[in-house]
Amino acid sequence: MYIIGENIHVVSPKVARAIEERDAQFFQDMAVRQVDAGASAVDLNIGPQKRHGEEILPWLVGTVEEVVDVPLVFDTTNLDAIEAACKVVSKAQPIINSVSAKEESLEKVPLVAAEYDARLIGLTMESGMIPVSADERVTIAIEKLIPRMLEVGFPMEDFIIDPLVLTVSGCQEYCPEFIDAVRMLKVAWDPAPKTNAGLSNVSNAVPHEMRPLLNRVYQVMIMGAGVDMIIADPFDEDLMEFIRIVEERDDSTPLGESLLKLHDRVAAMEEPTAEDFDLDDPKQEAVWKTVQVLENEIIYTDSYLRV
Repeated sequence: MYIIGENIHVVSPKVARAIEERDAQFFQDMAVRQVDAGASAVDLNIGPQKRHGEEILPWLVGTVEEVVDVPLVFDTTNLDAIEAACKVVSKAQPIINSVSAKEESLEKVPLVAAEYDARLIGLTMESGMIPVSADERVTIAIEKLIPRMLEVGFPMEDFIIDPLVLTVSGCQEYCPEFIDAVRMLKVAWDPAPKTNAGLSNVSNAVPHEMRPLLNRVYQVMIMGAGVDMIIADPFDEDLMEFIRIVEERDDSTPLGESLLKLHDRVAAMEEPTAEDFDLDDPKQEAVWKTVQVLENEIIYTDSYLRV
């Protein structure tokens, strides 16, 4: 699993303060720790940064490239900042996050990505609301995003489609649709595009202590659907263990066995069942309850694990 470390994100007060103070040591330490924890790439999310983005993002690139060699992800809506970063990146091929099917974005962002040989994440959204159904999201990909990539001569092997993970808290019906969208994208184009998931989005607006389990269980499910990449927290050791269990097919523990059954059910486009879990085991019971929430079979509440 290709993991983009999400921990350099301006929404964090510590990150925002470090950006303001140009604290190079903070960012270098954060980047190294993420790579050591298993990140394949490092996300640099500076937010819109309309006033200073053209200075901040290139500074971050230079700072982080002093200590790691992995690809960097330019995560901002400020296209001038992205272009400035593309001009100074010197190690691995960068990733631009992102382009959407909104007219201005679709016109300009692919050109920058193509000019600077960057990979590009495409979001299945236009102006207005994000579509609920997998069909609508895939339609945006095959009718808007991919044709534009072909029009500008962008290499399809460098294009990554993100069908958009939304939170169980208020957008629960989106969760199974994302899984279906990933499946559909695998057969919607030849060659099949890579797919990405902003994993932690599934637990946005959920109490902090409940977020990790939702993220971990959803990760197993979307791996079953065939997702190629995630933006996630490599410091979550249990998440990394869930990924390892699936990738290595490790059924040596009861929990591992149940996670593999869950993965395989999704891969076979079958409904997960309670019989796949030992409900006398608290860990497996919690996973099963979480699966039901993510499948939109039971309504999410902050007390769902206690019911």
